[in-house]
Amino acid sequence: MTSHDPATLLSIGDFAARAGVTASALRYYESLGLIHAVRTGGNQRRYRRAELRRVAFIRAARSIGLSLDEVKASLDRLPDGRIPDRADWQRLSSGWSRRIEDRIARLRSLQQELDECIGCGCLSISKCAIYNLSDAKAEEGAGPRLGFKAD
Repeated sequence: MTSHDPATLLSIGDFAARAGVTASALRYYESLGLIHAVRTGGNQRRYRRAELRRVAFIRAARSIGLSLDEVKASLDRLPDGRIPDRADWQRLSSGWSRRIEDRIARLRSLQQELDECIGCGCLSISKCAIYNLSDAKAEEGAGPRLGFKAD
């Protein structure tokens, strides 16, 4: 059996169901070069079962906040568009731990700010550190501060 043997290929609907994503997501991933399909004589997409690992990799990377460009850069480091194996996964995801730790730290900080906000109860648009984070114009007072030019 070759990798393009019809018995080893899945239709886009079957592949989407197995991968847990929509068919439109698969078409988009394919347009970005993240996954690859073969075409039938009738120009229908067929996916090798091994492509499921690439979709799982994409979903895992997205869940920690990687952009699709970052995912593509990672997958492009595999020789000849190979499906990631365990060693590839460990190598490609090794730098992700720091990103996860940074995300956790940001969420803890947000939680602390939220706890302070609940204690404050002000709900002030001009003063709230959560709602109006880093707003330099708030120092000038409430309300709009930037004018616009009428046509």
